[in-house]
Amino acid sequence: MNDQALTWNVTQSEMLLHTPVFDVLAQKEVSAAGPAGTYVAMQAPDWVMVIPVLGEDFLLVRQWRHAARCLTTEFPGGVRDGDEDPAQTAARELLEETGFRAGKLRPLGRCNPNPALFANRFYCYLAEDLIPTGAQHLDADELLRYERRPIRAVLAGYGSREYSHALMGTALAFYLLDGRK
Repeated sequence: MNDQALTWNVTQSEMLLHTPVFDVLAQKEVSAAGPAGTYVAMQAPDWVMVIPVLGEDFLLVRQWRHAARCLTTEFPGGVRDGDEDPAQTAARELLEETGFRAGKLRPLGRCNPNPALFANRFYCYLAEDLIPTGAQHLDADELLRYERRPIRAVLAGYGSREYSHALMGTALAFYLLDGRK
């Protein structure tokens, strides 16, 4: 079967639920090969994660994750505001969550976090030559602390309950593909 036969087209879309973080849609779709159906899709803003490196350490944030009901340790990150450049989001989230500015910030990669359900994109950046400002700028309901952790320990511990954020794993893959160890 060629790519054209694998393609589906949305013929109708209906909002099922609007939330502050994503919208749930019912999409009627038909494939080029003939089958049709109704599928659920979620529209969310793009997500950005930044990997701050301080010597042989990562700078990570520790915070409560409501759905998983546990504390996790992960890279700083957040939601892209509207048409904000993803690099600006990375720099803003790094400053807000850690109080550090990046002397150097560069993209490592982008992907769809879960294309079966979400239509958004995930962007990953590397932050180096970090400059401490001495102040975090957290949202009112954002309770977190930042910590330095050895890169090797984070890589060895990924997948544990502490380092369980799947997008952190994606970020680590981009980091390693960049030739870092």
